[in-house]
Amino acid sequence: MDMIYPTGPNGFWVFILVTIILGGAASWATGRAIAIVWKPLWQLAAYMCLMTFAVRFLHYALFHQPFLTVGNVLIDYVVLAAIALIGYRMMRAWQMQAQYPWAFEQVGPLSWRRKD
Repeated sequence: MDMIYPTGPNGFWVFILVTIILGGAASWATGRAIAIVWKPLWQLAAYMCLMTFAVRFLHYALFHQPFLTVGNVLIDYVVLAAIALIGYRMMRAWQMQAQYPWAFEQVGPLSWRRKD
């Protein structure tokens, strides 16, 4: 893992704590918030850039890891964007079913379809 995602000692556990738990919770909330106010999906990408730099700063300030290493930034961005996208799609599927029950039904946790 040090070849792609350079970290110090306990790097895996720091990744789990900061990126997945802390950053993931914030990304999940951001994805839901963007869906709640009916903003387009492309705005999620911009917000996740900011979230990635915030998470990288926590890695740097608290655990003395590299701040802007390309591999670290890309992996953190992909993880945070995926979590935010799941939060966005779950909220949007619920919204479509709840606000337009005559037109749409929820098919799964992430999707909906037009009623026949």
